[in-house]
Amino acid sequence: MHWFKRKTYPEFWNNYASHFKRAQSQELEKIRFMVFDTETTGLETKKDRVLSIGCIAISQLKIKVSDQLEVYLKQELFNADTVKIHGLLRDGKLTKIDELEALKEFLNYIEDAVIVAHHAAFDVAMINEMLKRNDLPKLKNKVLDTGHLFQKTKLDTSKTHFSLDELCKRFHIPMHDRHTASGDAYITSLLFLKLLSLLNDKNKLKLNDLLSPVKRIGLL
Repeated sequence: MHWFKRKTYPEFWNNYASHFKRAQSQELEKIRFMVFDTETTGLETKKDRVLSIGCIAISQLKIKVSDQLEVYLKQELFNADTVKIHGLLRDGKLTKIDELEALKEFLNYIEDAVIVAHHAAFDVAMINEMLKRNDLPKLKNKVLDTGHLFQKTKLDTSKTHFSLDELCKRFHIPMHDRHTASGDAYITSLLFLKLLSLLNDKNKLKLNDLLSPVKRIGLL
């Protein structure tokens, strides 16, 4: 792959980047949010690999079940210890694609959507490492973390880190298909909407309010 050295990129990347030429709306109902999750061989972003990506969209502040993506990647690395968590075997009946093809499908799907994930830094870092291995720049999308959004509610200031399981129990969200990428994406989308309903007092909340630092005072 020589496009990086020439500072030119393949068509699928240029198509993705072209979506960012327009200004992002600040009105939440006009934004397409893309909630996603990855299942991986481990938690080391530079060493481990993505096994699957699950995405589901939210538009007009409603989950769009018809607007989703799920891809499984060929396993170049295999960690038997993590199989009991995500259940993805090296082989099996699932159709798996290589890393570059997965990136093409992912970027074509997300466009300029605002990315939402729980502990988003990890999932975004894993995608950025995939891009780096394929001589491509980092993701350009704005990112929201449901863990940070929960802190903004100030419902519980006893600690700064809350797992997805903890918040699902707090908000009575059924944990069906937990630890599958698509299942966790759907669960996170439900959590995201519940958090927005708490924060969006009198419908005055804007995107920049969600992107602002957690310690900002005056959201509620």
